[in-house]
Amino acid sequence: SSAETAFKQQLLSPVPWKTCVGAPRPSATGTTPRAAVAATHQIFHRPSPRSETFLMVGPNFKVGKKIGSGNFGELRLGKNLHNNEVVAVKLEPLKAKAPQLHLEFRFYNELGTSEGYNALVMELLGPSLEDLFDICDRHFSLKTVLMIAVQLLHRIEYVHSHCLIYRDIKPENFLIGRQTNQKQHIIHIIDFGLAKEYIDKDTGKHIPYRGTRASPALLEQSRRDDLEALGHMFMYFLRGSLPWQGLKADNVKERYQKIGSTKRSTPIEVLCEGFPEELASYVRYTRSLEFYQTPDYAFLRSLFTDLMAKNGWSCDWDFDWLSRQSEKPASV
Repeated sequence: SSAETAFKQQLLSPVPWKTCVGAPRPSATGTTPRAAVAATHQIFHRPSPRSETFLMVGPNFKVGKKIGSGNFGELRLGKNLHNNEVVAVKLEPLKAKAPQLHLEFRFYNELGTSEGYNALVMELLGPSLEDLFDICDRHFSLKTVLMIAVQLLHRIEYVHSHCLIYRDIKPENFLIGRQTNQKQHIIHIIDFGLAKEYIDKDTGKHIPYRGTRASPALLEQSRRDDLEALGHMFMYFLRGSLPWQGLKADNVKERYQKIGSTKRSTPIEVLCEGFPEELASYVRYTRSLEFYQTPDYAFLRSLFTDLMAKNGWSCDWDFDWLSRQSEKPASV
């Protein structure tokens, strides 16, 4: 089914090794995928001993069955023939109308071109936060949300420290590690197709502000927008939905306008009603940031770590999903 395909796609999306932080502290560059690929790949067909033909990415990676697709192209299972590690392979046609994988190349440094495809081979991960939200009956405890917040603030701070804004905050883009690797307590950030440099390489200056509130889809984003979007996602996990979700519109432009209008008209006190004041303080702070301003990430994390301490909780990464998650081995 399409739902199953979407679920598998989220399970098996590639993770950028430069921003996959393997521990909660941002100083770590992250866990380097054991499936990291050479800088240049050759994509070719190799005959097997049984006279079958299969797709290869470089000399090491066998490309297997399709497990998902989207505007970018296809997502397939793969296997490292040297150590039998199962990986995810993201394929994008060279003639794609709106190519994105070449942008990810700048951030991943693991891209190659040949035989009609761009290919990206990265570590195979577990389910997304959206999948886990469903597994947990669409309810995360306050402790779990606070621990998610602490980890993701480290992830986004690391991304921002490399002069990038992410611009695609949503539960589907945050995946946990696999149980087989004992990394199901580590949240990874994936899919940098919409990421953008906020520091101009030529001038060394911050990109300029542009756009108007009347056209939110055309507004230039900065670090504050990533942080505000995280706050909205935290409230989504606590509330189960957000006021601007499910709005009906005749076209994409009208939908963006309705979403922007509803966001602006929803008071923070209403958005965070029934939850600790620290959540409202977080959203209030992110909305108060100037376009060019460097956020105080440590302050934002302290809002959540202090709230955990107030409730007598330790940041032990014992998430709600750990007792409910099951994982089946992948086959290529």
